[in-house]
Amino acid sequence: MSDSLVFDPDCRACPRLATFLDQVKADYPDYYARPVPSFGVADPSLLVVGLAPGMHGANATGRPFTGDRAGVLLYEALYEYGFSTAPESISRDDGLELINCRITNAVKCLPPQNKPVGAEINTCNTYLTNELHDLSEGTVVLALGSIAHNAVIKALGLRQKAYPFGHNQLHEFDNGLRLLDSYHCSRYNTQTRRLTTEMFQAVFVRARDLIEGC
Repeated sequence: MSDSLVFDPDCRACPRLATFLDQVKADYPDYYARPVPSFGVADPSLLVVGLAPGMHGANATGRPFTGDRAGVLLYEALYEYGFSTAPESISRDDGLELINCRITNAVKCLPPQNKPVGAEINTCNTYLTNELHDLSEGTVVLALGSIAHNAVIKALGLRQKAYPFGHNQLHEFDNGLRLLDSYHCSRYNTQTRRLTTEMFQAVFVRARDLIEGC
């Protein structure tokens, strides 16, 4: 499948997001401030799906969950469970590589107040649909938060009510993909302890067991 069907670095399909990124680039000339591509291997055993780039994280660096607090817990867990070569992701050129893993987002562009609207999620869902289509049978898709979960279900053409979101909840599909849910590793969720390190690590233990056939 053509890479352009999975990602378009020049996409301006959502007027609100495109205009907002233009303003962000004017305010922060050194920021990436464009649609953020997926990061990792082409045929992963684990695909992590987040919500959208953060203002001073992926939107600044051009790599998902890199450079802000939201990525701290994620990259520590990826390293702990053998999916990354380092426990910390600082910049696109820090040398970190993912192992049998890729990270993407339900929405490729930074939204105002970190809140994409439904039309923007739906428009960007085409890219996620094509990305999921390329995955091998048995791949574990880890959805970080309910919006990412819902985007995956929509991309697979399934009914939302049949697959409710729940932390550490597993959903298995006829096409061989497995969807594993987690609360988003956002600063808010970790500070309020809605998501603890132990809770997040339990999700990765389950993901690793699924991949290894345990």
